[in-house]
Amino acid sequence: MYKVDLPVDNSADVAVERRRAAEAARQANIFNTRHRVMGLDLKALEQQVVENKEREQMESQRERAFDMLRVTQDEVLMQQQQEEEERRAELNRDLIQYRAIRQRAEDTRDADLNVLRQGALGLYIPIPESELGPASMQVFQGEGIGDNDKRRAQMEQTERALRAQREQNEKLQKKNKHKELLKGTELVLQDLRALHLDALEEECKRAGRIALNNYNHARAVERVEKERKERMRKEGEEMAEVWHMVTSDILTECPKAAEREVGGGPVGGPRVLTDRWRGMSPVQLSAIRRQRDEQRLEGERLREFEKQRDAAWDIQRMVQTREDEEEERKVMELKKEKRIEMDRYNEQLAREQREHQQYLSKTLYTNRPTAQYFNQFNSSSR
Repeated sequence: MYKVDLPVDNSADVAVERRRAAEAARQANIFNTRHRVMGLDLKALEQQVVENKEREQMESQRERAFDMLRVTQDEVLMQQQQEEEERRAELNRDLIQYRAIRQRAEDTRDADLNVLRQGALGLYIPIPESELGPASMQVFQGEGIGDNDKRRAQMEQTERALRAQREQNEKLQKKNKHKELLKGTELVLQDLRALHLDALEEECKRAGRIALNNYNHARAVERVEKERKERMRKEGEEMAEVWHMVTSDILTECPKAAEREVGGGPVGGPRVLTDRWRGMSPVQLSAIRRQRDEQRLEGERLREFEKQRDAAWDIQRMVQTREDEEEERKVMELKKEKRIEMDRYNEQLAREQREHQQYLSKTLYTNRPTAQYFNQFNSSSR
């Protein structure tokens, strides 16, 4: 199978991102501090009204376009039906004309025989009958018996076939009319269903607009109530802040205002108030210097320990490196000895092979046959 880079379908991700963006916009519109504090956003409401009007106008234009399209489709369907009927009538006329011109009884192969039987004058033959053979005979004895009955039966059969064909055509026309009636009824039902759906859609839109107006009104009332409560809360906080500033330690200049116990007791430890603090005491400064010296000594001790540890690791790595090099050297020497031994063995085999070849060529195969040896064979007739 060939690897084909198919396009990735990210429609689901796009839909999720679109819903997330819509939800974020809705939350930003609802939980916006400016809207909650300042009151109604008239620009946003006016924009909503304009958008609703544009949407209604677009929907009305779309409905008018759909109505025009339905009317056009109905006219096209009626035109097609009329053309189909005209085409069928023309085909029937052409068929009747073709039968009247191309399928006449006078043009058949036995028309002359039928004409003779009907009492018409025969053809004049200037050749004597004694010179004509059996191939020139046109009517034989006993051939015309029952022709009238056969012709009558054939005419009745033709009439029955024409009647059956006419009935079949009538049934087909009724069936087509019934189909056209059903199609027209279906189109009417579709139009009624479309009108009903349009009415339902308009009702849903109207209900949505009413719900949106109610929601906007409720939000406006809620925003006004929140603004009133927020204004009262701010006024209360400002009055409390003024009272606190008047009665606080910064104006009364309390000597113990710089330190307070957290949690109402010594458990939480003292808390320094920066706006009332006048600096650290000598005892606190000495404690800080002592703690700083201890931290410095601890840092030097840790650095010395890390230095010793790194040195030990370096020594360990050097020892391991020497051992690895020694082991590698031994392996290389062993490989070299094996290679030398293999070369000696191969050299010995080559020498033995050369000696064997010399023995075969110089010692074993030295007695070559002469011509006299070959002439002693096949020397007689037997």
